[in-house]
Amino acid sequence: MNDLNKASITERLGSNLNLFWKENKQFFLLLICIVFFKSAIADLSSISGASMQPTLLDGDKVWVNKLAYDIKIPFTEISLGQLSDPCGGDVVIIDSKKANKRLVKRIVGVPGDTIYMQNNALVINGEAAHYEVLSRDDDSIIILEELPDKTHQARLSNRFVSRTARSYGPAVVPEGQYFVLGDNRDNSADSRVYSFVPREEIIGRSNSVVFSLDSDNNYLPRGERFLAGLDQN
Repeated sequence: MNDLNKASITERLGSNLNLFWKENKQFFLLLICIVFFKSAIADLSSISGASMQPTLLDGDKVWVNKLAYDIKIPFTEISLGQLSDPCGGDVVIIDSKKANKRLVKRIVGVPGDTIYMQNNALVINGEAAHYEVLSRDDDSIIILEELPDKTHQARLSNRFVSRTARSYGPAVVPEGQYFVLGDNRDNSADSRVYSFVPREEIIGRSNSVVFSLDSDNNYLPRGERFLAGLDQN
């Protein structure tokens, strides 16, 4: 192939690429904006498993506000500035290095708090949490748990569970870290397993379910959970 043919092929290729970009640049710019938005501003997170029942169900898709606490460089854990501090009672999404996966849990202890659990009863800074039984059946008890900042529902098992797994501490939450629990207290791998969560691993906060698909019912939508809020107060 002579130099003239090579130049002609290169010219046609360049022309085709320019035409392709002109016809599709809006799509690619939109795609870049969506990827940036999902990385730095907001996203959806899927709930898999039962660790946050009854607050969150398997198949829920929750809204993740990534600007709830920090402004971060997209695709990194590097913070450009803090907007607010995570609070007790917040449902947070965690990019856990120890668990090697994304976790969704509730913050129970903030830096400086002393956390103590005895048979699933929480004591925070010497103050026992108040509990109210909402319902019970052969398998579980649903309770209303009052934390200093928020009130929420939690699930306790009625079946035999090791009391060791239901107790923790006392332990002081270190600076820059948080103590988290699943609302399904007897079926959750949380700070009792993975220890405290560094702030930089908290990628956002969730206040609502966007939509939900029931895996036990052919993935049909759970209409009553669409746009359902998570917090009691």
